Amino acid sequence: MWSGSEAVLPAYLVGMVLAGTVGQDHGLIRRLRTLTFGLLTPFYFLKAGSLVSLPALLAGFGGFLVLLLAKMVTKVVGVYPTTLLFRYGGRDATYTTLLMSTGLTFGTISSLYGLTHGIINEGQYSLLVAAVVASAVVPTWIANRFFLPHHHLPPVPRAPEEVAE
Repeated sequence: MWSGSEAVLPAYLVGMVLAGTVGQDHGLIRRLRTLTFGLLTPFYFLKAGSLVSLPALLAGFGGFLVLLLAKMVTKVVGVYPTTLLFRYGGRDATYTTLLMSTGLTFGTISSLYGLTHGIINEGQYSLLVAAVVASAVVPTWIANRFFLPHHHLPPVPRAPEEVAE
């Protein structure tokens, strides 16, 4: 509150700074994940989600689609060529590109900051948060449904009765 930023932003930045050092202690990582995903994250996303206005989202559905398309185009332009540079095959490159859910946390943090500081209104906030969430959920579903790299997965053992037939 004192700094005028969102409360979760310092934790986000500290996490980025300490990722290399803290990453060495696997027990600490498990405890931090449990604490973060079990306690802190749900409260933050419940707060952020409760401020989304469904009537504003329905009224500005065209704007939502434009924002979602812009986010998806920038994701493809930024990630797909990089996957090709690392010699990923076409399907693997597409799968990796679609799974890159960059911006989910920071997108909601910056949207909430804009709302609480009067930079954007509730309708704009609703469109931004919906586009940020959809840009993570929709491509992940598409990637797993149509581009899942089965050749990288271990073979599924068959039941003994199937082998006998």
